[in-house]
Amino acid sequence: MKWSSAVSEKFSLAEAVEECGRQLHDDLDGMEPDLIIAFVSSHHAAEYESLPQLVRENLADALLIGCSGGGIIGAGREIEQRPGFALTAAVLPDVQLTPFHIDEDALPDGDAPPDQWEALLGVKREAGPHFVILADPFSTRGEQLLMGLDYAFPDAVKIGGLASGANQPGGNSLYLGETTYDSGAVGLALSGDIAVDSVVAQGCRPIGDPMQVTSCRRNLLLGLDGRTPFEVLKEVFQGLDERDRELAQNSLFIGVVMDPFNENPQLGDFLIRNIVGIDAQKGLIAVGEILKEGQTVQFHLRDSQTSSQDLDAMLEKYVIGHKPQADSGALLFQCLGRGAFLYGRADHDTDMFREKVGALPLTGFFCNGEIGPVGGSTFLHGYTSSFGIFRPKER
Repeated sequence: MKWSSAVSEKFSLAEAVEECGRQLHDDLDGMEPDLIIAFVSSHHAAEYESLPQLVRENLADALLIGCSGGGIIGAGREIEQRPGFALTAAVLPDVQLTPFHIDEDALPDGDAPPDQWEALLGVKREAGPHFVILADPFSTRGEQLLMGLDYAFPDAVKIGGLASGANQPGGNSLYLGETTYDSGAVGLALSGDIAVDSVVAQGCRPIGDPMQVTSCRRNLLLGLDGRTPFEVLKEVFQGLDERDRELAQNSLFIGVVMDPFNENPQLGDFLIRNIVGIDAQKGLIAVGEILKEGQTVQFHLRDSQTSSQDLDAMLEKYVIGHKPQADSGALLFQCLGRGAFLYGRADHDTDMFREKVGALPLTGFFCNGEIGPVGGSTFLHGYTSSFGIFRPKER
């Protein structure tokens, strides 16, 4: 297995593809790649349709998957607010690649059996696949798609993101093979001699104490440890220092432990969701997640310093149990709200990945929503950096 990543800031997409193609060909020592993953910034929108042909002319018959993005990541660099194009190429011996496109109206019902999902994707659970998913945010019910994939393929890692760079339906491009789509989702199942590790950094830190949901109605939080949520939140707020009180005015979130058997949640165990409304008179809080009684929750805060510390901790946690391998490659699906907008400088997340994990070929884009697992289930996130690290299986 061998991975390579290249990036170009050429104003012409044809020149950008050619430049990246040369870099990849040299890095792969002439080996023909099996897989090409491409991300193209919205500055090249007028040339979106030409991308599959350009890739084929420069990189032979490798399978292409990719999408448009508001910013792109290639060769460990983050390109924002200017033209950017990134390619990653992978030589994948003994790996089976199964591409698929899903239209919104083709999604199985929520109670559909796993074999309907297997038929839709063209891969069996017994093959032990992992998935890369790229979806259009205007035409795909992302949560339903991920719930179905988790149900049909519970042991599979699912990683990916929602295309960005367009503010209306039909403005994004999704690439699969020689075809360009402007709706639905494209994906790739990888099975055989490949393992996928995930690192999902949601950029928050907890405040107060973990509590149990004692009353709720769908996304309405009605009781925490037998008290009203607003009463609890008021108490948490009074215990904060001045800086955190100011931060809580605009950057307050709630973390939900999704694993019902996790009695001692740690870093990375919480699914971070928005607080979408507070009714002080009734004492309730509305959150961006369907809740269940008995779940453990905790309030969280987010800012640039917290986000940086969280990513550092999540990558440190990953490298404790994983030794970087020279034949590995990585994809990064990073929220549009991170990058220079959050940190005040470019390359924050990619620099930290290189520092902690190593100089793996790293490619990706800035997303309208990031896909990655938390607590054993796959979710659509916001304000998150979701990494997928691809390596041969351990012998």
